[in-house]
Amino acid sequence: MASKYDFTDTSALGIAIAGVTLAHRLYHFRLAFSGFEHAHVVLGGESFVVLAEGLQNALWTLGGVPLEHRSDSLSAAFRNLDRDAQEDLTRRYQGLMRHYGMTPTRNNPGVAHENGSIESSHGHLKKALEDALLLRGSRDFDDLDGYRGFVDEVVGRRNANNRKRIELERPRLAPLPKRRSADYEDKIVTVTSSGGFILRRVFYTASSRLIGHRLRVQLYDDRLVCFLGATPVMTLRRGQPVSDRKGGHVVDYRHVIHALRKKPMALPNLVYRDQLFPCPAYRKAFEALRAEAGDKRACKVTVELLALAHDRACEAELAQIIDLELDAGRLLDLTSLRERFGPSPASVPVIDVKLLPLDAYDELAAAISSSRSLSRPPAGRPWHDQQHH
Repeated sequence: MASKYDFTDTSALGIAIAGVTLAHRLYHFRLAFSGFEHAHVVLGGESFVVLAEGLQNALWTLGGVPLEHRSDSLSAAFRNLDRDAQEDLTRRYQGLMRHYGMTPTRNNPGVAHENGSIESSHGHLKKALEDALLLRGSRDFDDLDGYRGFVDEVVGRRNANNRKRIELERPRLAPLPKRRSADYEDKIVTVTSSGGFILRRVFYTASSRLIGHRLRVQLYDDRLVCFLGATPVMTLRRGQPVSDRKGGHVVDYRHVIHALRKKPMALPNLVYRDQLFPCPAYRKAFEALRAEAGDKRACKVTVELLALAHDRACEAELAQIIDLELDAGRLLDLTSLRERFGPSPASVPVIDVKLLPLDAYDELAAAISSSRSLSRPPAGRPWHDQQHH
């Protein structure tokens, strides 16, 4: 009883997240006999982290472990690695196989039919996804989790059709171990005075309170989980370099908005300006203000819009108003937006705090001291004798 995996390109599906085309592929796992399969959305390249996460998700969904796990090769994960890195990846892969008690095997190079059971199923899976997208009527998803749920539903229906064969094969599976193996890489980074850190040629912003601290980062395919000591402090979307020569940026405007309010004119020259805006509406606002009122006014209003979104937790609602105002050909009125999303003066209670004179605390301390001295028994006489008398 054997399982197989491979990666398949899904760019032809034309998937978009909130209007932005999603460059991705699928890690595809399949049992050769029953046809049980699992698909995991992959955002980065083919790496050990992706392989470990996809494989373990598949095994824990299946509820057991096949005896053999077959792959074409690890050459894709080896690409651009030196010999030491290749040997390290091989050791980690073998350790993962030992953790689950599976025997790792590989196809013979140049013998295409040995991977046929997974290669042919790629086309069937992508055809099922295409049909489901046509029924859905849109290829645009609100977020990545929504798309991943969509893929899981399609794969789940395909497994339901193979339920009898899967149940026939299930008793031959070995039990799962007590826990998953690590499906991430551990890295140590330092948050610099620029308010962020660089990891794998990508700059990530961080909260200003973390400047100067060393963070332990769990590096997954799609996210970074950052720890200060043993305490998780933030989770960031994983970014990718733009090209071989140009790095990437993952920017959370909430991390830098307080510094930006002090120097709003820094906005036009920020290298990560385009990544600063949480959605297209804020970028459109900046461009419209720049065209109509000049850089100085555009920078001030745009920064204040971002600050309003952060302070009042109204990012999505404010973006809708910005779109409506710009579509109507009106420039944004910052005062009215603050009134709209700020608290009503009538709803804020007026609290009159009366401060006591400081000598009242001296009187209170003297009274407490006197009370304690009265309750203390005389020296040399036990307390129970004093009570008796």
